[in-house]
Amino acid sequence: MEDNEDQEELLNLSLAIVSDSSYEDGERKKKRRVVFEPLDSSYSSEGSCDEGKIFRLLQMREQMLKLEHKRKGVVEDGKGLHLIHLLLITATSVDENNVGSALENLTELYQSVSLTGDSVQRVVAYFADGLAARLLTRKSPFYDMIMKGPTTDEEFLSFTDLYRVSPYYQFAHFTANQAILEAFEKEEENNNNALHVIDFDVSYGFQWPSLIQSLSEKATSGNRISLRITGFGRSLEELQETESRLVSFAKGFRNLVFEFQGLHRGSKLINLRKKKNETVAVNLVFHLNTLNDSFKISEALKSVHSLNPSVVVLVEQEGSRSPRSFLSRFMESLHYFAAMFDSLDDCLPLDSSERLSIEKNHLGKEIKSMLNYDKEDVNCPRYDKMETWKGRMESHGFAGVKLSSKSLIQAKLLLKIRTHHCPLQFDGESGGFKAFERDDGRAISLGWQDRYLITASAWRCVR
Repeated sequence: MEDNEDQEELLNLSLAIVSDSSYEDGERKKKRRVVFEPLDSSYSSEGSCDEGKIFRLLQMREQMLKLEHKRKGVVEDGKGLHLIHLLLITATSVDENNVGSALENLTELYQSVSLTGDSVQRVVAYFADGLAARLLTRKSPFYDMIMKGPTTDEEFLSFTDLYRVSPYYQFAHFTANQAILEAFEKEEENNNNALHVIDFDVSYGFQWPSLIQSLSEKATSGNRISLRITGFGRSLEELQETESRLVSFAKGFRNLVFEFQGLHRGSKLINLRKKKNETVAVNLVFHLNTLNDSFKISEALKSVHSLNPSVVVLVEQEGSRSPRSFLSRFMESLHYFAAMFDSLDDCLPLDSSERLSIEKNHLGKEIKSMLNYDKEDVNCPRYDKMETWKGRMESHGFAGVKLSSKSLIQAKLLLKIRTHHCPLQFDGESGGFKAFERDDGRAISLGWQDRYLITASAWRCVR
């Protein structure tokens, strides 16, 4: 019991550090902008009749946006199912290029949905936008209006809000960090107190303050620990900002020697600096899905294997959203994002400005993008189920590592701390966030009700 209380106290401390405004403020100064390319064909061949329907559709969408603050509240019994049913019929019409039917159904949807209604109305509104954009196609003058993305500042703030209020990203990062910490501890007698983490998508760097904290708790003034992070990023500016924040944060821990090496995504692994006997951990958190096709994923895993790391941590969204079939991608996305929107009921009230920001600039952006990838679009992320990732890892010379009981305890404590409105649930119960132990303890999933959201696992090289 005492151990559990100690762990909860440490986890609370780590959460406080990750949420600390001094760590986040640097990102609020970003000035880059998100740009969407205009793409091919526009109106249907049916001419002015469909042009009139398009005009009506856009009128209804504009009316929905104007009325969004007046439509707060819960959908009447049965209306939610009707909205989902109508959305599915609309998606089928779009897939079959039945423009007239799709326009009529979308117009009806815009009359019933709201960005400030309940979670069903909200998620259907963003899916309606995604279908409308796909129907108009990228040559339409209205495509960019519907697909307009957030500014970089807005995107970052929505990510920060979701990170702070929901266990989603924190579960991924804390579970991965626990596996890395345990790999380091296992080699303490031989690794010269040196840990080298190779993060294939360092992004904003939010994962690493809690690991810095955990390592500092192990170190002493006379026996300092060296932590080096090699982070791959999307731009030089992002890497510099991430380095600046992490270095500044690490200065508060005098028993820790911290270094950061930033590399642009796509850089060769030969550019890595390695020290003798250091524990090497590879962090693949929300990275492999961005590589789009099996060949790129295979090449990445071969490169990781060549590093002979002590541990590889893998975290991915659960799903089977293939770029090849629009309808299957639509259905899987609808199940996934409906769970995400529903889970926000547990995190924030309906009228919260943070919630509206998360839905519009993070989740809504993902929904509209996911519905508008084409079969050959190289930017389409690849979301697969745990069993598929497991097969890939094993075929590339990795074996699953059983996660410690600490990992599951930590996950459950995180949910206890981060669960607000709904009662916390665990395996075998319904409702709320849940932590699932899977694959004989070699994976842990975060779920909402009975839906897996993300899964974390750890791996070692076997050949």
